[in-house]
Amino acid sequence: MYVHRLELVDFRSYERVAVDLQPGANVLIGANGVGKTNLVEALGYVATLDSHRVATDAPLVRMGATSAVIRCAVVHDGRELLVELEIVPGKANRARLGRSPARRARDVLGALRLVLFAPEDLELVRGDPAERRRYLDDLLVNRQPRFAGVRADYERVVKQRNALLRTAYLARKTGGSRGGDLGTLAVWDTHLAQHGAELLAGRLELVAALTPHVAKAYDAVAAGRGAASITYRPSIELAEPTTDRAALAEALTAALAASRSAEIERGTTLVGPHRDELALSLGPLPAKGYASHGESWSFALALRLAGYDLLRADGIEPVLVLDDVFAELDTGRRERLAELVGGASQLLVTCAVDDDVPAALRGTRYQVGEGTVRRVG
Repeated sequence: MYVHRLELVDFRSYERVAVDLQPGANVLIGANGVGKTNLVEALGYVATLDSHRVATDAPLVRMGATSAVIRCAVVHDGRELLVELEIVPGKANRARLGRSPARRARDVLGALRLVLFAPEDLELVRGDPAERRRYLDDLLVNRQPRFAGVRADYERVVKQRNALLRTAYLARKTGGSRGGDLGTLAVWDTHLAQHGAELLAGRLELVAALTPHVAKAYDAVAAGRGAASITYRPSIELAEPTTDRAALAEALTAALAASRSAEIERGTTLVGPHRDELALSLGPLPAKGYASHGESWSFALALRLAGYDLLRADGIEPVLVLDDVFAELDTGRRERLAELVGGASQLLVTCAVDDDVPAALRGTRYQVGEGTVRRVG
């Protein structure tokens, strides 16, 4: 799989730009702030319907414009598919596949499989559990796009359930005689157990498949200095490890019943996949708080490379993006990374200094300026 052409209209800093990309290595060179990351961010948005840099869509639309358009032509197994997304802040995005309107924007998921590593990924190691849950869910959707619906359904249930608990909490706090109406809470419990079990099972299956790839990738990036491992820690107690949906739904139902008083007291949902953790370890110690800066970078990179290798093992050849990564790595890590990714069907690298990119990856080159992209080699 590779992206043949990318077109942007009113996306970030670009009023209008079109770039023809090539299989193999593509290097985007330009000073900081001229828009290199905006290009790969657009591709990441097509792959995930999300930005790795911001939490909302509004910053993606160029100042003064009301919407932004991303078009990319994706080649897979010799066939080209045009994917188009129109981003309208505050409204549902519109999508087209092969020039035909899609019923929902998430119907484009799976058309472009992409793994992106960026400086923000250091938060996978040093940040809150939400960063690691998002990493898992994005990869889960990349492997099996149907999980986009599972994820959306679960988030909707948690939001509705939290609103109900919050209303009850505020009523109790202000001395309301009824303490809030919790008559429908049992219904939301059932929905949470159903959708939560599906999401939890998907994550557990993913972590089991991902674990050996993480260990292998870290060993390669860090040249054997330390052993990396990942462990999924659910917020509910399981009698034994399982991915059986019925058993997980039963465990979630029991956990919700046990936490009912505490949830009413605090006004929020306290158990479920939205409270789970992906624990990262280096040897016997947790990576967060103990890993050095270099070790943290290596672990974050290993997580992305593991996802890339897992997709390839599934028979999917994703596009690989390294956004301003080489400037953060020492010479040894640069060369080892180049060896690991040199065989990618398509690799996109952004850099401010041409010499930061190892010679093995110097394929097709583009000069990025203010609002322009020009092929130079």
